[in-house]
Amino acid sequence: MTIYEVAARAGVSASTVSRVLNGAKVSAESERLVRAAAEALAFTPNRTARRLRGHSSAVIGLIIPDIENPFFTALARGVENRARAAGYSVVLCNTDEDPDREATYLDIAVAEHMAGVILAPADDASDVSRLVAHSRPVVAVDRSLARADVDAVTVDNRAGGRSAAESLFAAGYRRVACITGPSSVETAQLRMAGWRQAASRHTGSAYVEELLRYADYRVEGGRQAMAELLELPDPPDAAVVANNLMAAGALDALDDVGLAPPAFGLAVFGDLPFASFGRRGIRVVDVPARELGEAAAALLLDRIGGDASPARTVVLRALEQR
Repeated sequence: MTIYEVAARAGVSASTVSRVLNGAKVSAESERLVRAAAEALAFTPNRTARRLRGHSSAVIGLIIPDIENPFFTALARGVENRARAAGYSVVLCNTDEDPDREATYLDIAVAEHMAGVILAPADDASDVSRLVAHSRPVVAVDRSLARADVDAVTVDNRAGGRSAAESLFAAGYRRVACITGPSSVETAQLRMAGWRQAASRHTGSAYVEELLRYADYRVEGGRQAMAELLELPDPPDAAVVANNLMAAGALDALDDVGLAPPAFGLAVFGDLPFASFGRRGIRVVDVPARELGEAAAALLLDRIGGDASPARTVVLRALEQR
């Protein structure tokens, strides 16, 4: 079975079939015809031939910082859904926010001739130059790559941080703290910047620094940061927490002193990881994880298919509160 037989059944050119199978952009109707023809003929792309022709495999690397975080699990699902539909497999690599481990996985992507890589960078210094030098497309997801001119898919983190803080002030809380991630991570800085903008507007900038804590995007980091805030002479009565795992730890620290939302205000980026916490009194900033993954995969597949347009950034909204 060849793409020419698929093309004949679909009533399109062989090049159109090739573009659909490689994830490149075609009209919705052409894609529908090709996929219907391929399914009817039980056609499977010859991955060995594809590798020999293009010097790359039908494998996409997805490198993320924390597979245990449900946010990245949902993001990975979005990537896989889009990649599989285009005939690609996904290899998942977990860095644990370790730049050295990330660098190793990036080297493996080059050595294994992966078709491309979707990367949630471990920090601002992530280096994808080897992939770029080997003409392997890269798409940054959730966090952009300041040192590389590559596509990126992010959410509007600054607006999300500002919206989260504003919702707490609007509810009547007066000292709204911020627990954000590592200072070397773009999302942590942007979410904090949004909080800072709102906090400064409502109460002035004098108290802002004492109510800011950087943590490690993990449960224990959130617990320690909240415990420190609660020990201040004038502790906060609410907090914006920049990811879901830290929020779980923050809730533990609140429970240790007999506090819980809504007595203590809490606004969280992303769904809480443990169902037992529920959502009562907690404001949740929706971060569209699966949509991030799907959008990143779509950009990468366009590049694999030959799109040579300038690098672009797709920004999704993260403003809705439930």
